[in-house]
Amino acid sequence: MSAFIVLGAQWGDEGKGKMTDYLAEEADVVVRFQGGNNAGHTVVVGDTDYKLHLIPSGVLYDNKLNVIGNGVVVDPKALFTEIDYLEGLGVKVTPEKLIISDRAHLIMPYHRILDALKEKARGKNDIGTTGKGIGPCYTDKIERSGIRICDLLHKEVFIEKLKENIEIKNAYITKVYGGEALNFDEICKQYLEYAERIRPYVCDTSVRIYDEIMNNKNVLFEGAQGMLLDIDHGSYPYVTSSNTTSGGVSNGTGIGPTMITNAVGICKAYTTRVGKGPFPTELNDDMGEWIREKGHEFGVTTGRARRCGWLDLVILKTTVRVCGLTSLAVTKIDTLAGLDKVKVCVGYKFDGKVIDYFPASLEDVAKCEPVYEEFDGWDESVANARSYDEIPENAKIYLRRIEELTGTKISIVSVGPERAQTIRVREEI
Repeated sequence: MSAFIVLGAQWGDEGKGKMTDYLAEEADVVVRFQGGNNAGHTVVVGDTDYKLHLIPSGVLYDNKLNVIGNGVVVDPKALFTEIDYLEGLGVKVTPEKLIISDRAHLIMPYHRILDALKEKARGKNDIGTTGKGIGPCYTDKIERSGIRICDLLHKEVFIEKLKENIEIKNAYITKVYGGEALNFDEICKQYLEYAERIRPYVCDTSVRIYDEIMNNKNVLFEGAQGMLLDIDHGSYPYVTSSNTTSGGVSNGTGIGPTMITNAVGICKAYTTRVGKGPFPTELNDDMGEWIREKGHEFGVTTGRARRCGWLDLVILKTTVRVCGLTSLAVTKIDTLAGLDKVKVCVGYKFDGKVIDYFPASLEDVAKCEPVYEEFDGWDESVANARSYDEIPENAKIYLRRIEELTGTKISIVSVGPERAQTIRVREEI
């Protein structure tokens, strides 16, 4: 059996959708274990771009089981919008192909409203949330007032819990933030309609995943966002509201950690992030703009321009340590093609010494000065490479240095957005 994790090794947007789609070819089951429709994965197949937010990337294959685990927060409206979008592109999404955990929490309209109101109230200290209601939904989950999918499927239970929540949330919305109260009847009617459509997809996904693993099926666990956005280990408070690390898989799916065999971290050949937060290697100059334009660095979910900078190996070493990565998959090495010189951050100068870990305090991060190594660049021919031998030598030197400094082998190199532009360096991930 093989149960392996694909997760982002930076601040998200590393190309996880493409890598999951690629690796799903050898998987039988693809599982999302955290986050919600705040994630954005783009998969390019032929001339078609598929933009996924909530449904696992394995959905593009007809013979894969896709699972939305209990650690995911589910907005029914977003879910069915995505299903309709995929079916409009000829991708069938049936209950035989997609199952959803009965323990997953529901994003409600008041979560989205509170997300926007809280963010506005923060003023200049806003976090940069996507406004999808993710954080408030996880808040209710931890506060033990959330509504789960299993509740939705029991009408009287759902109505009772919704009444309690609407009363409390409307008080917050109107009295604390000056917003307009939500209508119970409208929300109740809408969600009971969702209940009938979602019902065929719902089951105890932990049991199903366990059975698949015990039957020697290959299971791929797909992360959203990236390690540096983890609620515990990321650049807090500029993080997401869930555990994006490999440790989040067990909690988010109900599968024990000893059943997971490998973890591959996806990283760009440079670094990006969306929204506010620390970014030691950020390039606020023409080079940063050049990378942004050439790499098409604009968010799938938000459309916001991504901040760009040189590759930060301090971040990657942190991810290797926290997530127990068994290999790396490096994407977008083609974006850097054409540069005379390419830099890599190998450490931070902090309080008179060089460190190789990401500090907890943002005040300490602000004092960190990147220590760079410089490499000769490579030409555009890298995009035409279909084997590791065809990659330009300077790009190979760059990749080998990443392996040396992170202590982790590279198993995959992506030289473009299409499936065919994916080079398997090592069979073992």
